[in-house]
Amino acid sequence: MSSQPVGRQPLGPRVADWLVKGAMAVLAIAFFFPLVWMVLSSFKSNSAIFRSPFALPESIDLSRWANAWEVGHLGKYAVNSAIVTGTSVFLILLIASLAAFAFSRYRFRGRSLALGIFALGLLLPLQSYFIAQSNLFTQLEITDTRWALIIPYTAMGLPLATFLLKVFMDGLPEELFDAARIDGASDLRTYGRVALPLLRPGLATVAIFSALAAWNEFLLALLYIQDDDLKTIPTGLLAFSSRYQTDYSMLFSALAIVTIPMVVIYIVFNRHIVDGITAGSVK
Repeated sequence: MSSQPVGRQPLGPRVADWLVKGAMAVLAIAFFFPLVWMVLSSFKSNSAIFRSPFALPESIDLSRWANAWEVGHLGKYAVNSAIVTGTSVFLILLIASLAAFAFSRYRFRGRSLALGIFALGLLLPLQSYFIAQSNLFTQLEITDTRWALIIPYTAMGLPLATFLLKVFMDGLPEELFDAARIDGASDLRTYGRVALPLLRPGLATVAIFSALAAWNEFLLALLYIQDDDLKTIPTGLLAFSSRYQTDYSMLFSALAIVTIPMVVIYIVFNRHIVDGITAGSVK
């Protein structure tokens, strides 16, 4: 009869653990390499990019980034993106948290139907309602305004945000809400004083996901915004590309400028994202 040393993991699970970690490392490199290549290419000329695309740049010259910022008017586009993204995220957090509170804590007629309508938002692609949406925006005369982006960004972010926050809300102790009702707190006061403070991890997760989606959205920004003063960063980057020629050096510089801050934000708030996703799964 063989004995296993105390505190030592069997060989099989250890090998499986190494294989999983190795696979995750390879996957991380596969996703991280294009970002590194883009940043390094931003310090090279167009001829150097085509001559030796994977070679290191001869020097780190940040003047290319400064030129890309100035020539591409990235400051103006960044302000537009910040306004659209910030407003959309605020509306998503407000409406989704209210909806999650209602769906989680109250039983009312039509609740299942309303949840089903929210679920459709997760299933239906943008192309399925784009024509109707375009006609509606034309009749409301909001095409070529920031509201033409804020409204659909908010609508597209609400289904996932509502379900994430509802799952998180379902995991909160019922006794807290019962105590608030006994103390005479109204529904709105219970939402603001009890639910919202406990929803902070979930709200942080929703905010980051919604901000990334709105910041990087391209199709609607291209179709609805024609005024150059209202364009966001994804459509503003088209200035570096023409029908017959693309300035890859300037384009990579601009992409690095607008991509790195979002990556840094995601890394900094990564713990909040994980906590927000997992917290609602355990009661």
